Parts: sequence; structure tokens; C-alpha cells
Amino acid sequence: MSIDRWGIQSSYMDVHQVRQDISRKTRRAILEAMDVTDQRSDAALRSARRAVRVIRQGQRVPLEARAELLLEDGGTLLVGGTLPRDLPLGYHRLQRPHRASETTLIVTPDRCYLPKTLRSWGWAIQLYATRSSKSWGIGDLADLRRLGEWSARELGAEVLLLNPLRASAPVLPQEPSPYFPTTRRFWNILYLKIEEVPGAKQPSAELRRLASAGQALNKKRQIDYDRVFHLKMRALAELWARFRDNADFEQYRRRQGQGLTKFATFCALAERHGRNWRRWPSGYQQPDSSQVKKFQKEEANRVRFHEWLQWLLDEQVRRAGGQIGLMHDLPIGFDPGGADAWVWQDLLAKGATVGAPPDEFSADGQNWGLPPVVPYKLRAAAYDPFIETVRATLRHGRGLRIDHVMGLFRLFWIPEGMTAKQGAYVNYAVEDLLGILALESQRAGAVIVGEDLGTVEESMRKQLARHRILSYRLLWFEKVPPSQFPELALAAVTNHDLPTVNGLWTGSDLNEQRRLALKPNEEGLQEIHHRLCTMTRLKKKAPAAEVVERTYRLLGTAPSRLLMATLDDALTVEERPNLPGTTSERPNWALALPLPLERLETNPLPRKIASALRRPDPSREVKSARKK
Repeated sequence: MSIDRWGIQSSYMDVHQVRQDISRKTRRAILEAMDVTDQRSDAALRSARRAVRVIRQGQRVPLEARAELLLEDGGTLLVGGTLPRDLPLGYHRLQRPHRASETTLIVTPDRCYLPKTLRSWGWAIQLYATRSSKSWGIGDLADLRRLGEWSARELGAEVLLLNPLRASAPVLPQEPSPYFPTTRRFWNILYLKIEEVPGAKQPSAELRRLASAGQALNKKRQIDYDRVFHLKMRALAELWARFRDNADFEQYRRRQGQGLTKFATFCALAERHGRNWRRWPSGYQQPDSSQVKKFQKEEANRVRFHEWLQWLLDEQVRRAGGQIGLMHDLPIGFDPGGADAWVWQDLLAKGATVGAPPDEFSADGQNWGLPPVVPYKLRAAAYDPFIETVRATLRHGRGLRIDHVMGLFRLFWIPEGMTAKQGAYVNYAVEDLLGILALESQRAGAVIVGEDLGTVEESMRKQLARHRILSYRLLWFEKVPPSQFPELALAAVTNHDLPTVNGLWTGSDLNEQRRLALKPNEEGLQEIHHRLCTMTRLKKKAPAAEVVERTYRLLGTAPSRLLMATLDDALTVEERPNLPGTTSERPNWALALPLPLERLETNPLPRKIASALRRPDPSREVKSARKK
């Protein structure tokens, strides 16, 4: 296998360890998607290499000539020969006056934040599904705060792993998938707790009517995203009309800067012209165009309204993490017609999407419909989009799960008009990206977890471990008992794309796949079921609650730093949150938990799971040993 200067792999090893060579047609199509079409592309590549340099703190770095280094804190250094090894961590600028050029110099630590004493457990939750009796048809940030306070106080949990809480476009129909956001930098307004918005403590008759209609949605288990959106936007419009200037809001706007303004502008434009910027009038398709600037002035109140919504969300997310650590989830990409794609369109491949090659669970491979960033263009931008995205996702969080973490190494590109079988891997500057991730992790004091499921080379896992990025190990996939799981890992039984314990145990998950004609991997599911029977030593007719408890007792033997249980299992839910390969055939990302939070808190099974996963306090162990 070889990798060309554009990052394209000549071949890859498939799930059966058979080499798959890339056709000339595929390579040519990927180069066209990268905008590599003439000799000017070579100059662009050289310029990108000069734009940024990522080094590890303490690394010896030679310089071609003397230069002026502008430090992030405002200081200035004259450097020559080699860079000082004691440069502070951060984002600096290296200027060479004789060349009239500037290079962004990023000095990073060699590993992510990971306390030596970290050994904890928590819940993996789908917030939309986690409703209370006061919810407006969908779990909200007040529900998250309540769950966190109860879990920490009563059960000893220390972390909540969340589904992505990123925004969809503020139009109908609402996008239910949290992994197809319009942006990865800003919050989803559906999660706002309306009663905690400024001005809501003196509700009008209209607000009371909207609240009653919202709470009535809790009677149905399937979440009506469009109805929730309609009701909350009506309420927010009334509260915005009452809102007066606020110093905290203005400070938030200044801190977020142009990123917030452009996102709010996108939202206001989407309300008028639709969710997909590629179908807008041509004058609005470039975020810095004169027509967009004119729109911002003419619709300043509406742009400010969307900025206000993000401030409200930011405050509610902050409060939700007051008693427990929040671990956010970073999707692998974003909607090609959405806000991030609008802002960063010049960095994206045109005529290609990302996905996965064929494997044992998907014989035809997968096309996720997400636009890839062109590696050399990302470098030319000094990695700013990556930095902004990671920093925004770590905001108000003490952890981050990176969906498909192998995307930091390489992504599987599928040219337009081709199948996943005809795709190819494109490589990224992984050491640069891991260094930036380590820097942002250390600054935020946040643990990083890499979702490394599927076909993963062992060398890649070792590289992640060196950077103290936790692996992601699931009982359903591991062939060894939990007691043999790695220490540097987040260990769980299942996730949102896989069967729940009850769904696997009863066979209802397999039956649903058969009913939908999905060609399930029956042999693989039966093998997992057989392992579960062997490990739990339970009879086939054992009740679901007993199976769940026994399964999590097994998980509790794992030495892994983090252990995670799902609320679906805590309530013996049969349906998984999402069934890959389906769209309208079933309510993916739209099934609420069968019981509200008030009844979850009195249910005995969550307490039994907590007992199985709760770790002893290291300080108490030390004190006990001293007494002995």
C-alpha cells in the first residue's frame, strides 16, 4: 500500500484481510473532488505546508532563518537556528519579514488530559428520549440537570455520555438524527427548557397554553420533533419580544465573535430560503458576500434572536453539568447543505461523500452522505475549523467521545455516482490533529474517548493510547470477558446503533430486522447471544431485568477507566435508538424512554446497575490500608 502526496491510499485491507486495490477511475474522481486539476494545485499544496506547523512541547525544531515569534499571550521572541524548547503551549505566529510570510505555530502537549485516579461510571443517554412529566414532548436541559443531580447524589455516577446536542436547521421538517447536524459548533434549540428562559416566570395565557400543548405530547412515546419545534419557537418568539439588553448576553456575543454571527445569519436565511444553502439565491451562497452583509443589517433583529437562543442554550448546558461531568459526542461530519458547510464550503470536497467500505454487518458498505474536508485545504486554513469544532464541543464538558475516531487518521471517500465498494481511503495529518486535540483536552480538563469500532489497525489503537485517548470497547463485540478489557478504555455493553440487552435476549431486535427485510447478520447476532448466555449462565426464559443486572455485573469486572450503562437497558427497553440501514421504516432517534424521569428514579433496576458499576473511592481505600 502506498499513499500519494494528496493522501490517497492505493489500496486497503478489507474486513476479511483481503487487499482491495483502488481503480484509476476512483483516484481521478477523488482528485477532481479535491480540486486538484492543474499545476496551480502544486503551488496550493506547497502554500498549505507553509501555513501551519504543529510541534510537541520540548521538541527540537530547526529554522531556516531568523524570525519573530508572536506568542499567544502577546509576548514576542526573536528566534533563529532552532526554536526554544521551552515554548509555552498554545497558538503562536511565526513571522519571517524577509519573506513577508506567516506560519501558525501550534505547540502541543504529547498527551490528552487523563487523571491517574480516574475510575468512574455513568449513564449513556439519548437526551431527547429522557423526558420528565414537565417536558414538552422531548427531553430537555432541565431534565438533563435533574438526571445528573440524581445520578451523582443517589447512585454515585460521575459522568453522563450524551448524544450529540448540535443544532439542526431551524425549519420544518426537523432533522431527527443527532449525527447529521447543520453545525457541530452550536446547540439544538429543541433542548431548551422554556420555563427557565428569562421572562418565563410570569407566563402569559399564551405561554400557559403552549406549555399545556407541549406536555400533552408526552402521552405518545414517539417524539414529534416538528410539533415540539413549532411550540417552542412560538414561546421563544414571545419571550424574545419581552427581552431587554443583558450584559451577560453581550459578553457571550463578543466571546463567540464571527462564528456566532455567521451561524445566526445562516439560521435567519434558512428560515426564508430553506435548510440547504446550495439552493438559495446565488447572492446568499457565499457567507461574506455583499448581499449577505446587507441581509444582516436589514434583518439584524432576527440574527440577534438566533444569537440569543444560543446564549440561552449555553447557560442551560452549563447548569446541567453543575453536579456531574458531561461527556459530549462529536459527530464525524455535518449536513452538506447546512451551516458549517456554508461557512467552510471552500475547504470541502465537491462531488464526494464519506462512508465505510463493506464489512460483515454491511455487505454493500455505507455512504453517510457527509462532505469530507480536503486535507491540504484544512492545513492551509491552519486547522481552524478543526480547532473551532473541538473547542465548541468541549464547552461545558468534562469529556468528549469522538464518533469514528479513525477519521482523524483517514476517511473513506466515495466519489459521486459510485458505490461504497468503489471508494478509497484518504489520509489526514493525524499527528497534527492528535496534538491539537491534546492541547484542547488539557485546556478544558476533558477526557477524550475515541470510538474505534469496526476495522481498525492495531497500530492506530497504539497511537491513540500513546496520546491517552481511551478506546471504546463494547461487550457485544469483544471476544474476551470484561475482566480482560484494556484499562485505557471506556467499556460498555452496547451503543445506540446496536441491540439493547432485552432486544438481543428475546430476539425482538432480530425479528424487527427480518420484518424490515434488512438482511441482518444472523450468525453474528446469534454468536453474541450465545456468548451472553454463557457469560450470564442464565436460562433462556430468565426475565429481562435479571439478564440486564447480570450483564452489568459482568461489565463491572472490567478494569477500564470508564464504565457506561444505557438508560435503555436500565428500563429493559427492547428497541435500539437507531437501526442502521433504515430511515422512514421505523422511528429512529424518536422513541422516548417508556417511563418519565420521576418513575426512573424509583425503579430498582437503575440502582442495581449502579451497584454493579460503582467504583470504590481511592481515597477511602488508601485510608483503609493505612489503618490496617
